[in-house]
Amino acid sequence: MRPSRRVAAALSPARGEGGGLPRLLVPGALACLVWVCGARNPPEAFCPAVPGPNASRLEQSCDRERAAAGIGAWSLSLGSLLDPFPIDPIQENYVRNVRNCIFSIVYPTPFKSRVLLVAVSEEVIEDILDLHISVKETSDFLQFVSGEKVLHGSVPLAHRYGGHQFGSWAGQLGDGRAHLVGVYTNRCGERWELQLKGSGKTPYSRNGDGRAVLRSSVREFLCSEAMHYLGIPTSRAASLVVSDDAVWRDQFYNGNIKKERGAIVLRLAKSWFRIGSLEILAHSGELDLLRRLLDFIIHEHFPSIVPNSSDRYLEFFSTVVSETANLIALWMSVGFAHGVCNTDNFSLLSITIDYGPFGFMDSYDPNFVPNTSDDEGRYKIGNQANVGLFNLNKLLQALKPLLDPRQKQLASHILEEYGQTYYVRFTELFKRKLGLLGDSEDDNYLIAFLLKLMEDTKADFTMTFRQLSEITAEQLKELHIPEEFWALQDLGKHGLFSEWVAMYLSRLDGNRDDSDIKRRKRMTTVNPRYVLRNWMAESAVRKANLNDFSEVQLLQQVLQHPFQRQQAAEKAGYALRPPAWARDLKVSCSS
Repeated sequence: MRPSRRVAAALSPARGEGGGLPRLLVPGALACLVWVCGARNPPEAFCPAVPGPNASRLEQSCDRERAAAGIGAWSLSLGSLLDPFPIDPIQENYVRNVRNCIFSIVYPTPFKSRVLLVAVSEEVIEDILDLHISVKETSDFLQFVSGEKVLHGSVPLAHRYGGHQFGSWAGQLGDGRAHLVGVYTNRCGERWELQLKGSGKTPYSRNGDGRAVLRSSVREFLCSEAMHYLGIPTSRAASLVVSDDAVWRDQFYNGNIKKERGAIVLRLAKSWFRIGSLEILAHSGELDLLRRLLDFIIHEHFPSIVPNSSDRYLEFFSTVVSETANLIALWMSVGFAHGVCNTDNFSLLSITIDYGPFGFMDSYDPNFVPNTSDDEGRYKIGNQANVGLFNLNKLLQALKPLLDPRQKQLASHILEEYGQTYYVRFTELFKRKLGLLGDSEDDNYLIAFLLKLMEDTKADFTMTFRQLSEITAEQLKELHIPEEFWALQDLGKHGLFSEWVAMYLSRLDGNRDDSDIKRRKRMTTVNPRYVLRNWMAESAVRKANLNDFSEVQLLQQVLQHPFQRQQAAEKAGYALRPPAWARDLKVSCSS
């Protein structure tokens, strides 16, 4: 059953602006969505348990006992990063233009006032760092995660990189308030880079003070972990501390400077290298160093690429293009807008990094802009895929000095495939979100039709799909929408809702060897009931500013199980309509 002619005419596949991404031409519709196999702990219905393209080379046993509760015998190293590259010869900590190196040696600046431990991730502490959770009670741990104590074997580093910010080359950027404090290889052979964010000035601080404030640090800690449990590749967060040190911020850049509290997040990633890491070397003409860095990244993080292959940079680019399309599609699948999709915030390992003014969309709105600093809406949620294409083009420009004419031509063809990769992922993911099995020529229409209804009615993105996962086919057939399905009630106000329902139910009837119970169970494993909405994070931040960290910890627990109905989350209203005051919330680049 096809939608009516006037709907179908608006939904035909088309090319994006300027010959860009192919997408479903719904007015402002989300372009493409997908779950990607290889994300850690993905929802079970999406992917088989296979290693991703960036899986560790090491396959050591994970049976070794965890370290003791103290960190005295727990050691870090940085030799793997220090040995291959020249280091900034100037070790004084002042802002300057740095050349011919990847890192500068610089130590964190400890807080002057008392420090409180706000939260820790038990999974990160125990399963990644091999420590017992009781370590959080020790003074050594608090001193380490607050930047006061440097562990044995560590030489803290700040990374030099550049980037395109809001479409323009910004020159040297770098870790302006972050310190890479060590590399840890755990009992499973996984190599993790530990970084403190908000730990003081570096040579790359520009006009900044090197600090992060509590509000943004709470958001980063919670969202890093929330994204992981949603099955989206991401950096992780081990701990969050807050001090009484005064940090002055003009939050909305309107001249209203206020005193806030400094905070530090200990975050982890397999690598913090980003597109801007390569851009700065290409722009500076440091081609030998560019080649050395690329060879290092390929050797350490891309095991499927033969290190001495003459086409290794081409294969690297092809992988990054594909995986970046996958990552952005994953963001879109949960209504996540990064907020600052600059090239310096795009990981070469295609994981989500640098959580700033992000936002999970409430009402479906392809023009949703989470960042009030983004006046032109460059990074609105519906444009993220196109921005990904822009960023990958900048990556290609950085690689071109190392490519021969044949490879340059092939790389251009690879980049042209980005849009199609993204388009395919959209269809795959939305079919799963709607519980569809097999293939039908009308699937794209069905998906786009729903998005059009959601856009017109401003239906809630997360709960529309979740409630479609919970309502029975019989209730839908009779158009009987119980009050608890408030998002579907909003959707039902559209004049074409009954037409979409008929088309959907007809398509479900085509699922072979399926039942409504199986369909609902399948859908609840891929459509979250809880995401970190802005109002939830804001509520936790307001309490945290009063040293009440209870909601930070509640959200941390809830977001570890986003697909499961939880009594505490229901009591807190996390699956209800966002409160009216949430409409006025604003998030900016000031953090």
